[in-house]
Amino acid sequence: MNDVLPEQAVLWEFFEDAARGWLAQYGYRNIRMPVLEKTELFVRSIGEVTDIVEKEMYSFVDHLNGESLTLRPEGTASCVRAVIEHNLLYGGAQRLFYLGPMFRHERPQKGRYRQFHQVGVEALGFPGPDVDAEHMVMVADLWQRLGLAHLQLEINTLGNAASRARYRARLIAHLEKHASALDDDARRRMHSNPLRVLDSKNPALTEVIAAAPKLAEDLDEDSREHFEALQALLQNAGINFSINERLVRGLDYYNDVVYEWTTTRLGAQGTVCAGGRYDGLVEQIGGKPAPACGFAMGIERLLALLTESSIAPTARCADAYLVHSGEAASRFAWGVAERLRKRGLAVILHCGGGSFKSQMKRADSSGARFAVIVGDEEALRQVVSLKPLRLGGEQVQLAADQAATMMLNYSNP
Repeated sequence: MNDVLPEQAVLWEFFEDAARGWLAQYGYRNIRMPVLEKTELFVRSIGEVTDIVEKEMYSFVDHLNGESLTLRPEGTASCVRAVIEHNLLYGGAQRLFYLGPMFRHERPQKGRYRQFHQVGVEALGFPGPDVDAEHMVMVADLWQRLGLAHLQLEINTLGNAASRARYRARLIAHLEKHASALDDDARRRMHSNPLRVLDSKNPALTEVIAAAPKLAEDLDEDSREHFEALQALLQNAGINFSINERLVRGLDYYNDVVYEWTTTRLGAQGTVCAGGRYDGLVEQIGGKPAPACGFAMGIERLLALLTESSIAPTARCADAYLVHSGEAASRFAWGVAERLRKRGLAVILHCGGGSFKSQMKRADSSGARFAVIVGDEEALRQVVSLKPLRLGGEQVQLAADQAATMMLNYSNP
């Protein structure tokens, strides 16, 4: 788990501001859920035999009431729980987003941390492939806004529950036939969660996985039509994609469409955004049946990709550093600082005393564009001395409002 220092936070703020503006333009509203939920919520939704539930959740017993609680490992289950609890679907379909920390006890490595942050987007109450396509189109739009290239979209369909049940039986039979070639993890999953074997990164299983039956052969007509309609919408929108028949995602609640945006520029942690449809989850958690789909993107991985792509926004420096010396000057300086701020300027008021010379050094090192200087003489005359620090020009003496106008004109030529 990491601290984000002020120099690093500049990139975080750049991305978060871009994300909020982007989501607002597509009509998504912010929802904020607690980081703690009852453990049962994640066991029921994510799946008891997934890596997240079996190995990665931070769970503990609340000694006050004996309940098992968990730091949220992902946001969809919490969001759906909140939607059900507050009857949000009563007023119609919902487009929602959240932004914040998630927690998984994983082996830390570049782009994968035990406290990580996500932007999550959920659309509840929409049954058709049009919203699936909207999600992929809007993510492509975000990449363009951020200046990111070299991201690939892979899509697949898992079919509905009946389709997966038929496929599951055929896949288990295939895996049992090749049990001696499976690693311990695959043998453990062979009967409890066989689709996850297809997602194995063990090169020793490549041949077994390649020879496995195809889920597409077991799709019913509705799932096939949904997937074909999605592809047509993406093609019409000019979104490049490839079909990856081995893409299954790691959460049990997915059905039909699943997808990932990947990059080759981050090594092993190449997935930066992933999602899909989870039409059974609302009912599974206790609500009335409702279709739903969504996606999440890992902020740390996206920031690493921005840095690797040399997209590095600079921090906004203060417009002015206010230097003051003398009892009357110090009292006057407080009022000047507030007047300048009310005009929309960023002003650092010097604190801690010191000579004019030492304060001017602080002003220069702060990165501020101007030094606003107040001594007892200026205080008596109710004026300030304005000295450009970056732009050239002479020091001038004028009223605070005139100084504000001059600095604003420099900001907006």
